[in-house]
Amino acid sequence: MKKGQWQKALLALCTAGMILAAGCSQEKQENQEKDKGEDSMNKATITMENGEKIHIQLDDEQAPITVENFVELVQDGFYDGLTFHRIEPGFVIQGGDPQGNGTGGPGHTIKGEFKANGVNNTISHERGVISMARAQDYDSAGSQFFITLDDATFLDGQYAAFGTVDEESMEVVDAIVEQYLTDGKAPVMESIEIGRAHV
Repeated sequence: MKKGQWQKALLALCTAGMILAAGCSQEKQENQEKDKGEDSMNKATITMENGEKIHIQLDDEQAPITVENFVELVQDGFYDGLTFHRIEPGFVIQGGDPQGNGTGGPGHTIKGEFKANGVNNTISHERGVISMARAQDYDSAGSQFFITLDDATFLDGQYAAFGTVDEESMEVVDAIVEQYLTDGKAPVMESIEIGRAHV
């Protein structure tokens, strides 16, 4: 091969390599953005009426049906303005009932994702876990959820845990209990948002 032909071949090879590298870089960036977007959908932020925030990491691997239902209700604005109507110091705070008395729901129910109902959900009800409240029927959960104030592992396998409140936000949860013990008023959730990064 002549010198000129070698130079042209080398130039073509280098150009192809640059295009391939750029393509790989772009693909990597797109995948990172996709992963970031998917991960952000696993974060929820409850904003209380007083402006305090509760940050939650949702686990759609352990409880995909539960997380999907929760996210859809949040995106529909279902929880906006509802209260934590049940507060049991040392045990749980519970909210998500439009009736405000433990009897209401969204008009539908979902499958209970826990061991007693045939689902291998391994999230343990330790302090700071968010889980679905339900009636006696295993598949009766709809919108009501609770956050554990202390370890309550006796609930494991019986209720669909689907996420965890971060440690800093548990201070907000504890303050909710203290407020309730002081004034007896059910604390109001101003809104819940999906996809907000923890700060």
